Amino acid sequence: MASEIIFYHAPNARSGGTLLLLEELGAPYELRVLNLNKGEQRQPAYLAINPMGKVPAIVHGESLITEQVAIYIYLADLFPVAGLAPQIGDPQRGPYLRWLAFYGSCFEPAMTDRALKRDSGTPRASPYGDFETMFGTLTKQLEQGPYLLGERFSAADLLWGLSLAYMVGWKLVPDLPAIVAYTARIGARPAVARVKAKDAELAAAQA
Repeated sequence: MASEIIFYHAPNARSGGTLLLLEELGAPYELRVLNLNKGEQRQPAYLAINPMGKVPAIVHGESLITEQVAIYIYLADLFPVAGLAPQIGDPQRGPYLRWLAFYGSCFEPAMTDRALKRDSGTPRASPYGDFETMFGTLTKQLEQGPYLLGERFSAADLLWGLSLAYMVGWKLVPDLPAIVAYTARIGARPAVARVKAKDAELAAAQA
C-alpha cells in the first residue's frame, strides 16, 4: 500500500459504514468531508470523483472505488492481516460475498421501497422478490448467529450491523430478538463509538 487512502465522507450519511470499516481495519486514510446540506456532493469538484454525487468514495493510488459494497470488498481485501475478509480459497469466501451482495442488491432496494411506501411490483420483476421473503432470508441467517458467517466476525457484519440498527431506529424493520441481539453485538464494538463521536464532531462543525 504505497498510496494513502483518500476517503470522501459526509456525517450522518451511508458513508459512515465505510468510516467504521476503516477504523476497524486500522487503515491510514485522508478524510475529505463533504457538506451535503450545502450540496457539495453535486459540485463539479466532487462529480469528477463520483458522477452520481453520492458518498462514500475512496481513491487509492490510481484506483477509484464508489458504491459501499465494492468499497467494503476492496478495503477488507487490502488489509488481510485484520482478518475481516475470508480470502480466496477459504470456504467462507462465497458466503461472505453473498451477504455483501445481498445487502446492495436486495436489502437496500427493499428498504427504499418500504420507506417510500412504494409498490415493488411483482416478485418476478423486483430485484428482491418480495419484502417478506427477503427479510425472512436475512433473519433466518442471523438466528444462526452470532454473526453472518456463524462464529466468524467479518466486514459484512459491520455493514449490516450499522444499517440494521438505523432501520430499527426508524421503525422500518421490526425489532425481532435476533435483530436486536445482532445490532447490540455489533454496536458494542469500540470502533462504533469512535465513529459516532467523529461523526457528531463533523456534523457540529457543519451546523
